[in-house]
Amino acid sequence: MRHRKKGRRLGRDTGHRKALRKNLIADLICHEQIFTTEAKARMIRPQAEKIITLAKHGIAKGAIDPANEVHARRLAAARLTRYRTLTDESGNVDEVDVVQKLFDEIAPRYEDRPGGYTRLVKIGKRSGDNADMAMLLLVDEEE
Repeated sequence: MRHRKKGRRLGRDTGHRKALRKNLIADLICHEQIFTTEAKARMIRPQAEKIITLAKHGIAKGAIDPANEVHARRLAAARLTRYRTLTDESGNVDEVDVVQKLFDEIAPRYEDRPGGYTRLVKIGKRSGDNADMAMLLLVDEEE
């Protein structure tokens, strides 16, 4: 029995689950929205918010002492997949540094927001296996 056990196992072993979490959070930061199953979205949402908060606090403390920002960047790099390869419509391949995008673009966007950086929108059922699908996206700064 799994009484009082936190987290979802998703039918995977520990290593597979950690890799899935790292990759989904990196995709969320890179693309700013992802389509996945509702269970996976519910699993990664709190951890993605914690990563963004880590970056926010690292930037704020880095203004006083730059070593604090370096420390926050290293913690974020340990918890994320570092690089993502993106291909646009014309076929150009671009490599994105996820940690750099987190600290340079995403965390400053939410500097005045106390939390709630993501939104979970339920889409419906997937046609193949009838799984509940959801879209996890980063909210806009003006909301």
